[in-house]
Formats: sequence, C-alpha cells, structure tokens
Amino acid sequence: METLTILETKLVYPYALPELGYAYDALEPYIDKATMEIHFSKHHAAYVANLNNALKGTDAEKLPLLEILSNISKYPVAVRNNGGGHYNHSLFWQMLTSKSTGKPSGKLADAINSTFGSFEKFKEEFDNAAKTRFGSGWAWLSVDSNGKLFVSSTPNQDNPLMDIAEKKGTPVLCLDVWEHAYYLKYQNRRPDYVSAFWSVVNWAEVERRYEEFI
Repeated sequence: METLTILETKLVYPYALPELGYAYDALEPYIDKATMEIHFSKHHAAYVANLNNALKGTDAEKLPLLEILSNISKYPVAVRNNGGGHYNHSLFWQMLTSKSTGKPSGKLADAINSTFGSFEKFKEEFDNAAKTRFGSGWAWLSVDSNGKLFVSSTPNQDNPLMDIAEKKGTPVLCLDVWEHAYYLKYQNRRPDYVSAFWSVVNWAEVERRYEEFI
C-alpha cells in the first residue's frame, strides 16, 4: 500500500487501501482504537473491494477516480457509493493527527477569516453542517472554482467533487458523520464527536491542500 500525498492524482484502478499513517490508538481519547480499526480495515476496505468489482472490465478502469467522480451521474449507483466511499475515507484519514495545532495558520487562516468572519464562526458553520446532516453523510470545507472557501454537507458517500453535488468544489477538510465513525464511543451523541474532531484536525495537511488548489 502507498501513502497518498496528492490524493486526487493517486487514486487509480485497481484501488487499494492507503497507509493509515498512524496507529489505531493514536487519536485517543477523541477517536477510540476499536472504532479506527473497524472503520479503516472493515468499512473502508469494503468500499475498495466493491469499487474494484463495480469497475472491473469496464472502460472506467483506465480513468482516475477524480474523473469518475466528476461525472458520477453517468455511472451506476455502486460506483457512486463505493467510489465516493473510497475517496472520502482516503481524504478523511489525512485530516487526522495526534499532534493537531488546534487551528489553521497562513493563507488558509486568512481565507477563513475573510470568508466566515473568524475561525470560531467557521467552526460554528462547519459544526452545524455536521450535526444537522440527517442520517449518514459528511461535512466539508471546500474550494470552489473561483478559489473561494465554502462549507457544505452531503448525504451517504457523496462529495463536492461529484457533478450531482448541490455545491461543487475541491474538498480541503472533511468529517465523516456516519454512525460507524463514532457510535462505539459516542453512541447517539454526534455533537460530542463533532466537538472532539477539532482536537485531532491535521491543519498542516488542510493548509497544504488549500494552497495546492487555490
């Protein structure tokens, strides 16, 4: 398995799990070891296997996942669900670290302040997107085609890269709010999980992605 650096150019068929980059217990007490192990080795692995099966023998074997997602309306639901699941989780693992700086810096911090008014106001909007997503889904901070930041949420394994997304852009930060991401530790207390997320955000990676896509 290979560590994903520039994620959008690395995801090609046949798809495989990336290196997680840290131990399953590295994010405790915020995200527990059992959840991380099951989430990565079972849930994400299933998306990878199902995506490979869905694309096997088709012309899409030759396409990078980014191109497939950007035209996802042309593909079967199995590709949408599992392609989104693989991309979303591959990005999510990069969003996490045991050595979070607590807040962004540099160009990203300036852009957040300019767009949302302050880091705290951005967190409130992102929290709301995560907490109010009905059922399973994701919360996102993305960059649109004009280089402007926006917060959104998507259902299931959809993401802002998809041509069916209500708000389209390139994600720089994401949070998984499927119950399998937090239920063992937080049960039905999604707001507690969302709050804990801020203690393990890998702002260095979020900043790198933001500067890469603006």
